[in-house]
Amino acid sequence: MEPSSGDITRLRGLTQSIVHQNLPFALMDHTMRDAVLSALPADTIDSDSWRADIIFDVMLVPEPFRERRLKELSGGWQRLAMLARAWITEPDVLLLDEPTNHLDLEKINVLESWLGELPRDTAVIIVSHDRAFLDNVTRTTLFLRPENSALFRLSYGHARAALEEEDAADERRFQRDMKTAQQLRRQAAKLNNIGINSGSDLLTIKTKQLRQRAEKIEEKARPAHSDRSAGKIQLANRGTHAKVLMTLEDVPVSTPDGTLLFRTGRQFIRQGDRIVILGRNGVGKTRLMSLLQAAVTAAGQIEDGIKATPSLVAGYVDQSLAEIDDDSTPAALLSRRFDIGDQRIHGLLAGAGIDMEMQKRRIATLSGGQKARLAMLALRLAEPNFYLLDEPTNHLDIDGQETLEAEIISREASCMLVSHDRSFVRTVGTRFWLIEKRKLVEVDNPEAFFASA
Repeated sequence: MEPSSGDITRLRGLTQSIVHQNLPFALMDHTMRDAVLSALPADTIDSDSWRADIIFDVMLVPEPFRERRLKELSGGWQRLAMLARAWITEPDVLLLDEPTNHLDLEKINVLESWLGELPRDTAVIIVSHDRAFLDNVTRTTLFLRPENSALFRLSYGHARAALEEEDAADERRFQRDMKTAQQLRRQAAKLNNIGINSGSDLLTIKTKQLRQRAEKIEEKARPAHSDRSAGKIQLANRGTHAKVLMTLEDVPVSTPDGTLLFRTGRQFIRQGDRIVILGRNGVGKTRLMSLLQAAVTAAGQIEDGIKATPSLVAGYVDQSLAEIDDDSTPAALLSRRFDIGDQRIHGLLAGAGIDMEMQKRRIATLSGGQKARLAMLALRLAEPNFYLLDEPTNHLDIDGQETLEAEIISREASCMLVSHDRSFVRTVGTRFWLIEKRKLVEVDNPEAFFASA
C-alpha cells in the first residue's frame, strides 16, 4: 500500500519487519520452524537455523509444536510464529499490529521482555488495544486524528491523561471564544438600535466593526476534538432477590475425555460478585464456565455439584463469539431471538454502530468489533442477571473496553469472567479465583498471578 499524499523517506539498507493481525495465507501449510526460518535470507537459513530453536525456547514452544503445520495450531501459537519471524531477522524497524491478540499472560510477558531487551536504536511501532501492554512497553504515543494527530513522549496511560487535559483546555478556550463573540454581537445589536433611532453614522460604523470582530473570532474558534463512537455498548440487569446465586460443592472440572483438571472446593457466588477466574492456558477456566452455564440451564436442580437459584438468568459470551450465527444477518438474528418489531431492531442495531446497509449483510462479513457489539446487544436484550464472559474485550477497541467496564460496574451486574486483559480485570474484578495445582483458591488480587504468569 502506498500513501495517497506526502512522502516516506527510508534510510539506505534499512531492514524492517511487520507482524500482521492475521497469519498470511501463504504460511498456513508451513511448519512453525519453516515459517520462522523462511523470514531469513535463503543463503543464511542453514547456518542460522539454530537461532530459531533459541527463540522457541524463550517463547516456551513445545518441541512437537515446532514441527506442526501452522494451520493445525491455535491462534496463539500462530501469533507466536509471526513474532518469531520478526525476532529472528533482528530488524531496524519493527511494526506490530495487535501483537497480544490470542496470547495468554505468560506469552505476553515473554513478548514484553523481548521488546524491553531490544537495542535502543531499534524503532518499534505498535498498534494495540491492550492498555496494560502499551503502558509496559511504550515511551512515545501517537493518537491519530483526522485534523491534527497528537504526539506525546509518554507511555500510553500518561499520554492519554495529557491528551484529555489538552482537549479540556481546547474546549474551555472554544467556549470562552464563543462567549466573547456572543457578547460582541449583543453589543453590536444594542448600538445598531441606538444608531437607527439617532441616525448616527458613527454608531453604524462601530456596529459593523463589532460584528466583524465577532465573525473573526467565530472563524478561528475550533471545538475540542470529539471521537466518533463505534457504537453504544449497554447491558441490562433484571435483578433477583436471591443473595446466593450459585453454590459449588467441590465440583470436579475435567476435560471432555474425563481427565481431571481441578476441583473447586466449596464456593459461593453471591449477588453483586464480579469474579475473575485466573490461571494459565489449559487449566480449565473455560470448562468451568461451561459447567456454570449448564447449571443455570438446570436452575433449581443440582447439576454436577452446582446449584443455581431458580431465578437466575445467565447471559453468555465466549471468546470466539460462537453464539453469533455467521450465516445470519444482524437484523434476522435479533428478530429470531427476540419478540421486537423491525423498526426497533433497526434502531437498536444503528445505536450499536451497525448501519442499515450492514444490517442486511451476513454476519460473517462484519469486523470483529462489530460482531462483538452485536453480541453485547443480544446479551442486553436477553436481560440476564448473571453474566458469564469469556474474553469479552478480545474484539473491542479501547473505547469499547472502557464502556463495557463502566456498564458492568454501573449496572451492579453479577458476573464470572475470564480475561487476559489486565486493565479490564483490575477495573472490574471484586473477587479472584486462581486455578493452580489442580485446585481452585481465592486470592486477594490478581497482581501475583500477573507477575508470575
